[in-house]
Amino acid sequence: MAQTESALIVGAGSGLSGSLARQCAAAGMRVALAARNAEKLKSEFPKAVLHRCDAVEPAQVAALFESIDAPDLVVYNPSYRVRGPFTSLQSEEVYKTLMVTAYGGFLVAQAAAKRMLERGRGSLFFTGASASVKGYAESAPFAMGKFALRGLAQSVARELGPKGIHVAHFVIDGSISRNGGDDSKLHPDAIAQTYLSVHRQQRSAWSFEVDLRPWLERF
Repeated sequence: MAQTESALIVGAGSGLSGSLARQCAAAGMRVALAARNAEKLKSEFPKAVLHRCDAVEPAQVAALFESIDAPDLVVYNPSYRVRGPFTSLQSEEVYKTLMVTAYGGFLVAQAAAKRMLERGRGSLFFTGASASVKGYAESAPFAMGKFALRGLAQSVARELGPKGIHVAHFVIDGSISRNGGDDSKLHPDAIAQTYLSVHRQQRSAWSFEVDLRPWLERF
């Protein structure tokens, strides 16, 4: 009898990560959600296993992975954004943006990789954004963080791919909305479907980066 797959979503909330949690569960996977404030997720995800974890704290990330079985799928979804004129940016806010967006990704990826390598399989996914490939005016910190996360994904994919670990980076190039009638927005359920499809890919044709854009895109 095949063992039930498990998914860990770090940086869980009600948006994209919520759609991921529901679709993973619908696919028969055991789902664990990690967030700084896990209590707020109880009502929305009563069947998920909830963990309190600040992804930028090494001890908390280590404790998270020690408390669960090695997951088949790990998604790093946290991000933090500060905007404003470059000369007015507060260094503390820039530091926080880089820590949450990129450094936390390193900590979670390293902990996940150690456990996946023991089994020789697993999927490690990173949620990027338009800022992963283009820096916008008055949004330097977010671009810095997302560029760094993309670089991390590319490096880890080349190192761990030959060892059976599927690493992929997803560029969410647009705004996310649940309004089904707005074709200028990305629907979180549709994004989640893509994540699961990539997780199910046969290794002879793995995707390492996927761009997701709304149907009516402003060019």
